[in-house]
Amino acid sequence: MVLEMDSDTLHYSLDLVAGNGLILSCEQRAALQTSLVILKRNYKFSRVLFWGKILGVKCDYFIAHGVGEDEMKNKKSLYSLNCMDWHLLPPATESMIADVALAAQGRFTGDLSHEYEHTETRTQGEGDEAIEEEVTVKVNEESRLATTVFNIDKDVSVVPRGAFVKSPRGKVLTNQSFGGLHPSEAAKLHNYLHFREPVNLKKKSILEMADLNPALDFLDPLSEDIPKGSWSLQFERVGTVCVLRSMLWLGLTFFHVPQTPQHGYIYMGDGLMNLDLPFML
Repeated sequence: MVLEMDSDTLHYSLDLVAGNGLILSCEQRAALQTSLVILKRNYKFSRVLFWGKILGVKCDYFIAHGVGEDEMKNKKSLYSLNCMDWHLLPPATESMIADVALAAQGRFTGDLSHEYEHTETRTQGEGDEAIEEEVTVKVNEESRLATTVFNIDKDVSVVPRGAFVKSPRGKVLTNQSFGGLHPSEAAKLHNYLHFREPVNLKKKSILEMADLNPALDFLDPLSEDIPKGSWSLQFERVGTVCVLRSMLWLGLTFFHVPQTPQHGYIYMGDGLMNLDLPFML
């Protein structure tokens, strides 16, 4: 069972996405194979997943997720500069996300202590009492890194329908009996789900909910994403592997081997959202 790139099956998973140019050197693979096992033991994670890398000007950030009992809620993000030494990223708070959106522009520098700065004029008060003042927002690259990983996961982390179940107590767990999608089902976008708290599901009517299985259909399908066309779905390796690519976050690739539990995704890119997407469709 693979979500993202499980440390136990890392080599196999990386080979499946290698055709997309998402590659790591032999040294990096070997280092990850060793360090992710140590990471899992040191932090007592139930699983460690290699998430990918964000490219910086000076150096790149390698990212991993450590997962606890609940696959969705008990998740921590970690980064490394050398695939060996791992450090926790701070949780992305609402104020941090707002500051990063305002101040951090352009490519990642590859220097965690780098500070982005944005100054703007804001009006305080109303009417005759209104005064204008300059406000400077500062944010460091570590906060930007945490926010970017959070945003990519929120927008484009993918799982096949049935790979996870929701227990009666509300915990999200790996479905041990998931044997993979049938090839005909694997060709349909609605059988792939966003692995995050649902947004669209809460807006559905009682009539629409009647056909859903609450244990399996607790996530939003990719087919409801706006704009339409923000995903490319193809079969590769002579039709044996289904590959999904995000047009919103270029560099995010998901794979699923139909009729097997094997699935995962990896991101390798500059950490910048594709703002041109609406004009490309």
